[in-house]
Amino acid sequence: MKPDQIYQHLVDLAEKLGIDVSVQNLKISGFPVKSGVCRIKGKKRIVLDKHMSKDDQIDVLVDCLRTFSLDDIYIVPAIRDLFNYGTKEDG
Repeated sequence: MKPDQIYQHLVDLAEKLGIDVSVQNLKISGFPVKSGVCRIKGKKRIVLDKHMSKDDQIDVLVDCLRTFSLDDIYIVPAIRDLFNYGTKEDG
């Protein structure tokens, strides 16, 4: 599976969990900010730095989504493997 496909599956998964995903320029914030999960106005959001590579954005998404219960959600096997093993497969 290509990185863009993996990324989209992970964003779709986040949305199923009620989590918004946004890609922002974190360098303009004026202080050190890292990609990750936050809560804005009571809603969970995963913020990704737009300067990160697609592979790094995928890593952040997997790390963030791993902290939520995924048991009751169907996940494509290739994507579920990312959570089970924590590594990406080139495809």
